[in-house]
Amino acid sequence: MKMTFRWFGSNDDTVTLEQIRQIPGVTGVVGALYDVPVGEVWPVEKIKKLKEEVESHGLELEIIESVNVHEDIKLGLPSRDRYIENYKQTLINLSKFGIKVVCYNFMPVFDWTRSDLAKRLPDGSTALSYEDKVVKEIQPDKLVEEMEKGSKNLSLPGWEPERLQQLKGLFDLYKDVDEEKLFENLGYFLEKIIPTAEACDIKMAIHPDDPPWGIFGLPRIVNNKENLERIINLVDSPYNGLTLCSGCLGANVNNNIPEIIRYFGSKERIHFAHVRNIKIHEGRNFDESSHLSSDGSLDLFEIMKAYHDIDFKGYLRPDHGRMIWGENARPGYGLYDRALGIAYINGLWEAIGKSAK
Repeated sequence: MKMTFRWFGSNDDTVTLEQIRQIPGVTGVVGALYDVPVGEVWPVEKIKKLKEEVESHGLELEIIESVNVHEDIKLGLPSRDRYIENYKQTLINLSKFGIKVVCYNFMPVFDWTRSDLAKRLPDGSTALSYEDKVVKEIQPDKLVEEMEKGSKNLSLPGWEPERLQQLKGLFDLYKDVDEEKLFENLGYFLEKIIPTAEACDIKMAIHPDDPPWGIFGLPRIVNNKENLERIINLVDSPYNGLTLCSGCLGANVNNNIPEIIRYFGSKERIHFAHVRNIKIHEGRNFDESSHLSSDGSLDLFEIMKAYHDIDFKGYLRPDHGRMIWGENARPGYGLYDRALGIAYINGLWEAIGKSAK
């Protein structure tokens, strides 16, 4: 595996490249251009500048998270073809700088959703949390306000203000989009995109829905083994693959993460791995926890063993971390707990590898 660390750029991240390069085992960062509006072409000059900045600190930039999909594509509107052409050109531009994987999602309106960005845990740390009753009772526009308040004046990936300003109009448009229609629109997108991805040697890796169930009446389709299988079969190409996030899929107790890893790993369709743990409570409620197996509901040993069993050589990063030791950072994306997560994951990987000999 290739250990990576998500970074939001020198102008919008409390974590520096100099700090990232000191984390044992990290070879590269997962980056993006966050100042380019969704749907527009990523300029070559900006990609080049990002690449050079990362490499100047002895790190690699080979994976992008995310080139976001414009809402018109998800809705299947006539205007989608223009945005798909822009997406294809972005892939072409990224390929000029050695990008190998692009992570994206197909979640309508909202990206990842939480009811609390800083829930106090028993050990005194704070973490992202999801309480189903709160989400069901809150109005979408109020949720947006709460997310903005808890963002610590840092951008939240997937919660772009210019998109969410059109909230009511988006909900009106999605009234006629159910799961089957969303699958159809995803298939249309992939049929157009994958030939370009193949030509550019860039593997597309769709991210699971977070949480893996519908919210606010919006359809969600990237949430279980059966739907992941259906997605990779929409366009049968090794360039149509997955970002396998243990925390997203694991929130549904019916999803067996090690089994899912082995199944799609045997098909060589896992191009990017997000590894994190969550503590599941009764109902659809969960808190994000440290990576340690005993702190959460997921067995990180079995998850990493599954990756070892499939001889995973792709990119992996620790996903969200808690806020610990007084750190003040973007919710879920501080330095300390994610670095601890890397140390734990690397320790598991080494131990599994040596015990297998």
